[in-house]
Amino acid sequence: MLHLYVHVPFCGRRCSYCDFAIAVRRVTPSERFVEVALAEYEMRRAVEGWGDTPFETVYLGGGTPSRLAPEAITRLLAAFPRSADAEVTLEANPDDVTPAVTAAWRAAGVNRVSLGVQSFDDRVLTWMHRTHDATAARRAFAELRDAGIPSVSVDLIFALPEQVEQDLPADLAAIVGLEPDHVSAYGLTLERRTPYARWVARGAAAPPTDERYAADFLDVHAALTDAGFEHYEISNFGRPGARSRHNSAYWSGADYVGLGPSAHGLQGIERRWNLRDWAAYERAVAAGHDPVAEREVLTPAQQALERVYLGLRTTDGLALDEVVDLAPGPLLAAASAGWLTSSDRVRPTPAGWLVLDALVPALTTFSESG
Repeated sequence: MLHLYVHVPFCGRRCSYCDFAIAVRRVTPSERFVEVALAEYEMRRAVEGWGDTPFETVYLGGGTPSRLAPEAITRLLAAFPRSADAEVTLEANPDDVTPAVTAAWRAAGVNRVSLGVQSFDDRVLTWMHRTHDATAARRAFAELRDAGIPSVSVDLIFALPEQVEQDLPADLAAIVGLEPDHVSAYGLTLERRTPYARWVARGAAAPPTDERYAADFLDVHAALTDAGFEHYEISNFGRPGARSRHNSAYWSGADYVGLGPSAHGLQGIERRWNLRDWAAYERAVAAGHDPVAEREVLTPAQQALERVYLGLRTTDGLALDEVVDLAPGPLLAAASAGWLTSSDRVRPTPAGWLVLDALVPALTTFSESG
């Protein structure tokens, strides 16, 4: 099975925490983007051997894909062969959502929208440099439901600096009240070259302590699982049957194609990623050149590490026969600490997810050195 990610880099402004590959534009060059992205698609399809294989999932991410004109989205999606039940996701900002636009998305084949709400507190949204307010977020969600979009996910950011005074319980209550199909909840991270990093450097903000981060993460877990969501991956919660199939493909190690600036792709053991800057990417494709920035071929050790890391990102965990080569000491210690559970599979606990970045290298040291 094959999956497709398209990176649409355009945004109206850069959020205070964002270090993604974006291009801030007052007017989005919708038609030009589609022209260039489809040129890359044809170029890549001709040399990589997947031909007319239908995609099981298509994900338009960014950036802000909802800033593309509806007719551009229609043209883009029409170019990609898809299976009959393909999941087609569009990331959207609340202020881009209107009845006419959502109807066009639905007609184009979009059956899942990821809505960038982030918070329902206008003070917090202002600090984040978001372009919408809480009223717009609620209106957008209602309009997506009215348009008949089968699955709607909302994003939440937690672990904000103390100075922001986020009311996390209120945000969680608002999300539960909307009754979305899916929630993606991300702890705020400090990225270089962002307004947030500059504020921290001059003492105007301070990242939360590890203890506060952990408490927020566990509060999100408790509130959403109590409301009937499955916490199926570190940052993702879904109603039964509403897991993100596209993101789940990443975590299972499936092959996927990436189009657009900074987009990553994986085929077998080779990973590639495109030029990050929109202008450089556009020039390369227009000249008939592959816009790849770098490639890497995964070594057996890297493959083993990724298998464990990706497996433990989700509640699916790892089959027992997949962990026989893991370091037994750290494995037992992790179980004793309440970070892993084991029955038919080795699975992470919420507390285990909090230490995953340290846990996985410890578990795989024995396998790699032996």
